[in-house]
Amino acid sequence: ISTKKYGAECQIALSYTTSPVHTVEYYVNFAKEVEKLGADSICIKDMAGVMTPNDAFELISAIKKNTKLPVELHSHCTAGICEMTYRSAIEAGVDRIDCCLSPLSGGTAQPSTQAFNTVLKGTKYDPELNIDALHKAEPLMEKVRAKYIANGLLNPKALSVNPNILKYQVPGGM
Repeated sequence: ISTKKYGAECQIALSYTTSPVHTVEYYVNFAKEVEKLGADSICIKDMAGVMTPNDAFELISAIKKNTKLPVELHSHCTAGICEMTYRSAIEAGVDRIDCCLSPLSGGTAQPSTQAFNTVLKGTKYDPELNIDALHKAEPLMEKVRAKYIANGLLNPKALSVNPNILKYQVPGGM
């Protein structure tokens, strides 16, 4: 109620995981319930990057069919499948995907904004981003990455993928 009172958007985060309980039906019912409660949008949070392309297509299609909520997908490249998952999500009708500038993309981060802008350019999904502005920001982000690697705050291991995450299904942050 306070969110609406002050003119803000209420986005509900749906934490994605895999289990016998966490079915498409479970998530659709959750989305329908938060829509009834007044949510403005829903963000599927795939913290570990374990959502497969097929699961993304099925889940997002079902939520879009059963609610009027805009759907955002936030995932990570940790397992090495995020770009494919995002593409399936786009084809299923996702409204937003979270990306980041290329020097910080991949590994435990999101996919490259520049790469998705290029892949989607000229399609019905074209985000029409200013690629020149993105390219101008790249050198700054390269310096930021180098600084945090040098001072030890960014472990270079976080920049790589680990497909074993798909086998173990370890939640993000663990």
